Amino acid sequence: MDEQRSTVMVPVGDVALPADLTVPARPVGVVLFAHGSGSSRHSPRNVAVARTLNDRGLGTVLADLLTPTEDEVDARTAELRFDIGLLASRLAGIVDWLAVERPAGDVPIGLFGASTGAAAALVAASTRADRVGAVVSRGGRPDLAGAALPQVRTPTLLLVGGLDEEVIALNEQALAELGDVGELRVVPGATHLFEEPGTLDQVAEQAGAWFTSRLSR
Repeated sequence: MDEQRSTVMVPVGDVALPADLTVPARPVGVVLFAHGSGSSRHSPRNVAVARTLNDRGLGTVLADLLTPTEDEVDARTAELRFDIGLLASRLAGIVDWLAVERPAGDVPIGLFGASTGAAAALVAASTRADRVGAVVSRGGRPDLAGAALPQVRTPTLLLVGGLDEEVIALNEQALAELGDVGELRVVPGATHLFEEPGTLDQVAEQAGAWFTSRLSR
């Protein structure tokens, strides 16, 4: 499949954030990734999921939500990775850039969040309901989205490992707040990082199906 790959700098507020953009020949949508605690746009798990989405005709954007300076601070203090408001505002800024600049064309936008990135994705979706058409959370902490959860109007799939009992409970709490727009699915035999053979493939396939069915026009 012909596709275009590039690394771009996305202006968001007073910062510019690096993002790896992949656009298939005829994209049906574009998915923006929000990585989790202490990770980056080079996260092997998110890169693997992105490849599956690309094969399904979805463009992908893997962005760093912190600047290099902020990353250095976070490496010492671990405080910015839990600043959901900051991360959500950065995500919303990239959503606006995708909608206005259209680097993937005039296509619907989805959000894929892992760990704390899932909370940021849901907060961003609650503020950009007109621009975000679907959300997927992988081993996420949607509970950290707090008061934004009942405001989400975007179809949201929560994927959790079957052995990740604490996070299952937190996702069940979030699901109750999301109401009809949310769906929780448990991947059998998977721990928090989906390191067991085949479990990340299941995440990628389910995410791909969720996005293509809800973003395809």
